Amino acid sequence: MSSQKTILIVDDAEFILEGTATLLEFEGYNVYTAQDGLEGLEKANKYHPDMILCDVSMPNLDGFGLLEQIRANSQTSDIPFIFLSARADKIDIRTGMGKGADDYLIKPFTREELISSIDAQWEKRSKIIEKIKTRQEGIEKNLSFALPHEFRTPLNGIINSAGTIKNIIDDIEKELLIELTDDIIVSARRLQRITENFLFYAQIEAASNSQKLIDQLRSFKTDEPAAMAYDIAPLKAQKYNRLNDLLIEAEVTDFYVTLSSQHYGKVLDELLDNAFKFSQEGTIVEMKGWLKDNSFHLSISDKGIGMSQEEINSIAPFAQFGRFENEQQGIGLGLIIAKRTAELHGGYMMVKSEKGVGTSVEISLPAIMYLD
Repeated sequence: MSSQKTILIVDDAEFILEGTATLLEFEGYNVYTAQDGLEGLEKANKYHPDMILCDVSMPNLDGFGLLEQIRANSQTSDIPFIFLSARADKIDIRTGMGKGADDYLIKPFTREELISSIDAQWEKRSKIIEKIKTRQEGIEKNLSFALPHEFRTPLNGIINSAGTIKNIIDDIEKELLIELTDDIIVSARRLQRITENFLFYAQIEAASNSQKLIDQLRSFKTDEPAAMAYDIAPLKAQKYNRLNDLLIEAEVTDFYVTLSSQHYGKVLDELLDNAFKFSQEGTIVEMKGWLKDNSFHLSISDKGIGMSQEEINSIAPFAQFGRFENEQQGIGLGLIIAKRTAELHGGYMMVKSEKGVGTSVEISLPAIMYLD
């Protein structure tokens, strides 16, 4: 085992502390020790060990309290944490795991049990790191294709239209001036949407790494979300000149969902925009809303170009499907924004689609009924 890895052992029993430290040093680890939770917290903050092994019953600050402090600090929150305890009651084990422990070993444990538990955490952490690395590489690849084009196109439109106005300012006719300024506004709004989506996605991803921020997000609410859907959908249909293509069936009332109206509106906006953008005028875009199992379900279906199962499985930041065939605009954040927002608020998003047939996207959010 690499000597670069460091383990902090926290236990008020000196013989266990010394014995476990000796065993792990023999295995090639750097080892720090602490005799109670407060000392353990101090050393965890100072040394940022690769793993913490901790007793439950200790003076000053017990193991549960130490774990809470470790998980609350962004600098130490992802450190693997294993309880070593003589308390074998199921309630203690459930409490430890519920507070975020990665494993729970009952004393007395064998050398094999300890090493096996530690190795399992290294393997688990290695898989997580590899998954994050793969995801990051995918985002970077998608980003390198999407952003340059999507920023350059509206910027070129703004520059070209403004340049034309400047060059013929003395002779320009009113109709042409209106046309060129309209082009500038359209390009500016496209650029604004790209920027807002980029920032929105960055915010929800940052929040996903903090339970405190997640709790804050879930403290907001949207009253009567079905009624809000009735307000938003026609505005989006009107943008595409497709009011006659919109069908809405969401007659459910007297409840709220646990996310802000801003976030809920953003989810609706992105899903509706995709439905109209990727379907032809004259085909139906249908929105349905219903309550089931203490959740509000909202589906938006179109008869558009559809996606393959492979594309559905590949929904990710900045991922765009059929960009060149469909002359697609945007940076591929709409679906992932909706998905991550629903998940952050305790819900989910499900996509059903078939190439050339259409797409149906369903989101589910926790719903709370109003008391009579």
